[in-house]
Amino acid sequence: MASKVYEWLDSRLKLKTVERTLLDEPIPGGASWIYVFGSATLFLFLLQAITGMFLALYYAPTPDHAYDSVTFIENEIAFGPFVRGLHHWGASGMVVAIGLHMLQVFLYGAYKPPRELLWMVGVVLFLITLGFAFTGYLLPWDQNAYWATQIGINMVGTVPVIGDLAVRVLRGGETLGALTLSRFFAVHVLFLPATIAVLILLHLFILRCVGPAGPWRGGAERRKSGESEEPSYGLVERRLRISEPFYPRQVSMDAVVMLAIFACLSLLALTVSFPLTDKADPSDTTFVPIPEWYFLFYYQLLKYVHGPLEPLATWILPALFFLGLLFWPFLDRNPARHPAARPAALAAGTGFLLLVFVLLGISLRDLHAVPRTDPAVARGKALYVQFGCAGCHRIHGEGGAVGPDLSYVGDTRPDRDWHLRHFRDPQAVSPGSFMPKFPLTDRQIGDVTGYMLSLKRPT
Repeated sequence: MASKVYEWLDSRLKLKTVERTLLDEPIPGGASWIYVFGSATLFLFLLQAITGMFLALYYAPTPDHAYDSVTFIENEIAFGPFVRGLHHWGASGMVVAIGLHMLQVFLYGAYKPPRELLWMVGVVLFLITLGFAFTGYLLPWDQNAYWATQIGINMVGTVPVIGDLAVRVLRGGETLGALTLSRFFAVHVLFLPATIAVLILLHLFILRCVGPAGPWRGGAERRKSGESEEPSYGLVERRLRISEPFYPRQVSMDAVVMLAIFACLSLLALTVSFPLTDKADPSDTTFVPIPEWYFLFYYQLLKYVHGPLEPLATWILPALFFLGLLFWPFLDRNPARHPAARPAALAAGTGFLLLVFVLLGISLRDLHAVPRTDPAVARGKALYVQFGCAGCHRIHGEGGAVGPDLSYVGDTRPDRDWHLRHFRDPQAVSPGSFMPKFPLTDRQIGDVTGYMLSLKRPT
């Protein structure tokens, strides 16, 4: 039955022609695991689009409701935390995948003629991916999102001539508020997806026109093809004459990698939580935001540049870097593709990666050294003070002695469910208790419970 349906569709849509076009593309050197990064990036983009559409069903892009809508997704919607987790970790995965794809292209010299346009479109796709990260970061409308975005927009304001105008365009006005949030939401879910979809099609079209680069070649093969001389570098040239279609081996490799990526992201979404900070408060200028890990190296760089040199880090170096990356095929005039025959290019790439990882390491070390309090624990402590619990309970020598000492209650009673039931109805859980039933919401009960569980002996 399925074959008859396929034949009927083929007779009208010429599906076999499309199939040959998509699956029979020859791969110089044969299928390889090193070629999976492009397909992995495309898979992650599709995953982000699908999870983003489901999140948008419940998200409200207004300052009054954005934060609550995200907490509603987290706490009330079936599979809400899982879908949000996939979207969150998928963003990191997409940055990693496109970075590895560009690194592989750089290492193989696959940006050289006639593939300059292919590289340039790839760089623009990388920029759009960072644009997704920046615009999506504001949407939860918590403290971290608000102040990190404020810093990012202020950095744009340091660009001469167009800085002030660019800031007003990004904010939608003079301050970061409702228009900023709705504008970032529209750019994140409408403008950027449409742009990246068009550029992905253009990227694939150029790839089909110029063909895959394949393995780098040695001197003997280049002499036979009439190309400029390049030293021979060993066994890899033996695979040059091998060519096989995209299907089935490369498709199978890509499918295995996609499945592995989905499994890893699902595991992270199920096991690693990423709680919101408090709701955005424009008046709290003491809050210090922390960007996502892929911006941490730049965050660290900004700490070293102050005063009149600040524009060097806020826009001069980034502009020079992305312009250099965009036009790299024209800057690297060496016709060789083998890394050993391109020492200058290899040194530049290695130096940049070392700088990024050193700055990232320093930033992670500094962040790890600073103790951070879970926002829920801080809210729970504030509720403990608000309702005068210290009148009956003692914590580390402070408070009354009517009720149990809570100094190490997280060790003596680590059962979270017990605390939740106890705060909902103290008399039902502890008959004869003097503790009244306080008017707490479910979230407040969870916050107070979190504070109780944090009261442990030092390790």
